[in-house]
Amino acid sequence: MYGIAASIAATLLFNYLFTSPYYTLTVDNPSYIITFVIMTTTAIITSALTTRTNQNKIKAEEKESETKALYNLTSRLTDALDIDQIASVSAQMISNVLDCKAGCLPFNHNRNPERYFIQQVSPDEQIKVELDDPEALKYRILSLRSGYDITEDYFDWPIYGQENILGIIRIPKETAVDLDDAHKRLLLSMIENTALAMDRVYLAEERLKSFEETTQERHRGNLLRGISHDLRTPLSGIMATSEMLKDMTLKTDSRYDMMEAINTDAIWLHSLVENVLSLTRLQEGKLTLDKEEEAIEEVIDEAIRQIKKRAPEQRVNVDMPKDVLLVPMDGKLIMQVFINLLENTIKHTSSNKPITIVVDNEEIENKVLIKVIDQGNGIADEELENIFKPFYTAGSKHADAKNRVGLGLSICDSIVNAHGGEIWAQNREDGTGAELIFSLPLEGDRNGSIR
Repeated sequence: MYGIAASIAATLLFNYLFTSPYYTLTVDNPSYIITFVIMTTTAIITSALTTRTNQNKIKAEEKESETKALYNLTSRLTDALDIDQIASVSAQMISNVLDCKAGCLPFNHNRNPERYFIQQVSPDEQIKVELDDPEALKYRILSLRSGYDITEDYFDWPIYGQENILGIIRIPKETAVDLDDAHKRLLLSMIENTALAMDRVYLAEERLKSFEETTQERHRGNLLRGISHDLRTPLSGIMATSEMLKDMTLKTDSRYDMMEAINTDAIWLHSLVENVLSLTRLQEGKLTLDKEEEAIEEVIDEAIRQIKKRAPEQRVNVDMPKDVLLVPMDGKLIMQVFINLLENTIKHTSSNKPITIVVDNEEIENKVLIKVIDQGNGIADEELENIFKPFYTAGSKHADAKNRVGLGLSICDSIVNAHGGEIWAQNREDGTGAELIFSLPLEGDRNGSIR
């Protein structure tokens, strides 16, 4: 507008001073009008080009300043080793760019704000300002409908990470209200760079924590495996010797009960050792499936035969389809599933109440469904989802191993999942007791591994 006004004024002034009649805005020769139009148009075009050049220069300077500020921020953030250092660098760099006393509040891993802001009070000095009500601040930030939260003295911009809010950048209100678009854009870019740096530190901490946990698990697995291997041989000897001494002792002899108790505890310890070995192999992914088509009836019969050695008085009923049912499985591992399920069920069923195994061939779903049903007291609702977790030892009577070790059902869960099936527990609808149910697909890969 200034250029257009100046162009018109210059044309009128030229007419007034240099064309006859002089010192008037009239002309004797009409051809001057064409000259005036050309002069005015040329002046306007030149003015427009000059204005655009100046605007481009200003934008280039803004871009240069923005790029320089972001480069300096990124360089400083790269050297930061923890979240507090990142917050300190961000507060300092934003304060320098916006010429204010900015602050930064980091959030912890639980998405809760720390107790203090890192506040810039001078170019070379920062202080920690304690928050009066962190929960109220967190609620305001999580409930934001716009890009920032406005308080009495500050504008608070959230720092968004990949998944969670990582912190807050606080700008004094008198500075925030005067920010133009260029400075707002620069501020948002600096906040984004801060978020990337915070995400990097959090991910590094999580990787380190995961590595430490993996190392601890590996050491624990090696320890358990070593102990279990060392216990296997003497336990086998104790089992065989106690069984032999039982057979050599009359039931009326007072020593018979002692021999029976030794044998029972040795059998339980041997089962526990096998479960620990299986668990360590499962966790390390070293247990490989060797699938063959097996008659499910034979696997169940062998599992019952093994259980009868440990609980000879327990009755087990089996409900099978009339036709021979061949299922692709690793027979040894599925037999261990049956043994663990039966052992768990026996602990909650009196010997005068039978346990029932039901095999249902669901042809429509192309899978076989197996139920192990007892007539005990059932399972508490809050424990149904937890009993398959390793080492589950809640206050329930349904932990799946003596002395509440809780490994058997966890191993069942891993083996069944590796076969492509599912396992779950529920209480009976037709009476008291519980049902442990698992499914196996009738088709699948011949070989696999457990992870």
